[in-house]
Amino acid sequence: MNILITGGAGFIGSHVVRLFVESYPAYRIFNLDALTYAGNLQNLVDIEGKPNYTFLKGDITDASFLEGIFSEHRFEAVIHLAAESHVDRSIAGPMAFVETNVLGTVNLLEACRKAWVGDYADKLFYHVSTDEVYGSLGAEGLFTESTPYDPRSPYSASKAASDHFVRAWHHTYGLPVKLSNCSNNYGPHHFPEKLIPLAIHNIKENRPVPVYGRGENVRDWLYVKDHARAIDAIFHHGQVGETYNVGGVNEWRNIDLVELLCDVMDERLGREQGTSRKLITFVRDRAGHDARYAIDSSKLMEELGWEPSVTFEEGLRKTVDWYLENTQWLEEVTSGHYQQYYAEQYGER
Repeated sequence: MNILITGGAGFIGSHVVRLFVESYPAYRIFNLDALTYAGNLQNLVDIEGKPNYTFLKGDITDASFLEGIFSEHRFEAVIHLAAESHVDRSIAGPMAFVETNVLGTVNLLEACRKAWVGDYADKLFYHVSTDEVYGSLGAEGLFTESTPYDPRSPYSASKAASDHFVRAWHHTYGLPVKLSNCSNNYGPHHFPEKLIPLAIHNIKENRPVPVYGRGENVRDWLYVKDHARAIDAIFHHGQVGETYNVGGVNEWRNIDLVELLCDVMDERLGREQGTSRKLITFVRDRAGHDARYAIDSSKLMEELGWEPSVTFEEGLRKTVDWYLENTQWLEEVTSGHYQQYYAEQYGER
């Protein structure tokens, strides 16, 4: 089977690519990534020589490019993770999110429809999305697969739109699809503008650790390798046309998470406990900041037998250790050096 994984050089995508390459040697895995700021092939250096792995540089907003690679490689399945994903960036520049997340997804759907020309046997388009499409929860309740969509940011609106297009291609054209909506991920290779890696980096450098508002916003956190396992389970065993919510059953207020992270960093760096908490700096809240996300993953657990394998405390320590052991990766990402290298290797985007 030839499988196209989009966004495979990114944070979540790289873990999915590695899992499929290593677990299914009979599959040919093609990693399509535009190598924008969040795409980094250093995330996959350990598998780049595998015989069942191929990297393709390209942009899902380029419909003619997609048509060409579908014609050449005869993909039988797509796992679609490529997306602009940072809420703050979407507030500052929403059009990039419309172009990549909406237009790019429609381009992929059309590439599949044209390449497969109605012969959908053993074909699949799997769309990976976010819990942010559901909006904001109060103090009680959980997002389920039937929760009405209520996106509050340009990012979540673009992902909600892409979800709707995927379902529309299923109902209108019969395209075989599956969808999943996941809570916040954390773990190795996370781009350091996101909360956990940013805090790790700043604590290590004795810089202020910014926390929006008073840190009372609540998120459900999932270790990225558990998300990759969920994608594997849904891809192979989920029902066509169905949606599966993926969460960590692991709610944390931002301030509580950051304080725990400070304590873990003090432990790992040999600092007196409480030292890093002094770096916490409350900053002006994000525009339209959703109060709480929480996922009900019971459908995925009961139907496919998946469950998180890593506790948050264990996963956070694994994450801290990875960043402290991979300082060169972090320095190259924060300096932007890796982007200059890819521009020289593959040309400008």
